[in-house]
Amino acid sequence: MLKEVLAICFWAICPLLLSAYEAPEDKKDIFASRACPAFLVFDTVAFIAHMTIELACHCKPEETHSVVWYYQKQIGSMNTKVLTDFEGTMVVESSKVGRGSDLHSRFSIRLFSLLIFRVQRADSGHYICGTASGEFFYGYDVDVQEVHQVLFPLNVKERTQVQEAKPVRMKTEMFQVFTSYSSWSKCDRCDIPGEQTRVGFCYVKSIYLHVRYQHESDGAASCGSSAVPKQFGLSGSSYGAKLEVRNCHTICPPKPTTSPERRALLKFLQDDGQASPGVTIHYHNHPTGSDLVLTCPGAKPQYAVAWDKGSAPLYRSQYMEGLNKTSRIFIDTGHHLHFRPLRLKDKGLYFCWLQGELAAEIRLGVYLRLGRLRQISDPESVYALQLILACYTGITAMFLITILVRFIWQISKEDTLADINRT
Repeated sequence: MLKEVLAICFWAICPLLLSAYEAPEDKKDIFASRACPAFLVFDTVAFIAHMTIELACHCKPEETHSVVWYYQKQIGSMNTKVLTDFEGTMVVESSKVGRGSDLHSRFSIRLFSLLIFRVQRADSGHYICGTASGEFFYGYDVDVQEVHQVLFPLNVKERTQVQEAKPVRMKTEMFQVFTSYSSWSKCDRCDIPGEQTRVGFCYVKSIYLHVRYQHESDGAASCGSSAVPKQFGLSGSSYGAKLEVRNCHTICPPKPTTSPERRALLKFLQDDGQASPGVTIHYHNHPTGSDLVLTCPGAKPQYAVAWDKGSAPLYRSQYMEGLNKTSRIFIDTGHHLHFRPLRLKDKGLYFCWLQGELAAEIRLGVYLRLGRLRQISDPESVYALQLILACYTGITAMFLITILVRFIWQISKEDTLADINRT
């Protein structure tokens, strides 16, 4: 009871010093059209790791023009994180996020929605949309599952066996664990062979789930959700998601005809006209030996994403993360293209596809890193500095000695001439 009272005090008093996104007053507030629940409940949602996710604040009072997002691992915990863009923690794109970085360096708030870049399993927990004064409008129970198995059916027969396989993993008198598959994505390329993916999340079905959590289906929640009682023993277990990949082939829709003047303008704006009309061009320039992560502009968790290097497709069946432990280039479950490390031969044109259409061209430049930065504490730097100082001291001493000898010789010469003149 004392813990709950302290938690309520923290939620009510601490946020008073915080700021958040404020909506323009002259714009229509589309978020105020949905009534907020009288008692705060949580929508249970599941995602796979490394994706960029978006949590929408579905409801708020019309007179409220600013929101703050709160994060708690467990409800009632005093370890609460407040997420707001105006504390210098805003991130603008997923490629600037490193693995293992803290949640405060991987989020952004855009029009009341919370974006978390390259979400990790440790980000699982409760996210609440509210105000700095301690009001709460909408909540999520987020379960981030890591992909433990990737399946690549080689033919139709094997693909059918995978789809019709029994999803049940464990069944007891109190609960049942199974795999819930999403629908297949769109073919990620057109006119050339592509790939489709679908995700199978670990789910629990039971009549003993906590009623405070809303589920997509009655009596079922993801394995890592807080709706699952701890007595089931599933927290911290090895349960995770599955990812299935299969081949596909679709035809590109007919391209709209463009006038010669428009083609000339597009060619001028795109430098050499290599990119197709409507494809944005992005430039990256990085040194060799560094790690690089490329993200497809405009990608969302539900989108089908594909990568090409020039005219060569980079298929998941060859470049999926984890297939080859020694692979330097790979694609993670969040559709990011990784280089570890970057080399000169990686320089070139890279194309990304979204929902089966060519979306962006990335021109990657790679340059040699000449030398490395040294600190004074480096023994080699200390030795080089001592050598330079010794040389400088020797040259300075030789210069002073030369000046002194010349001065003495000049004085003695004048004395000798004076003696000769007297005689």
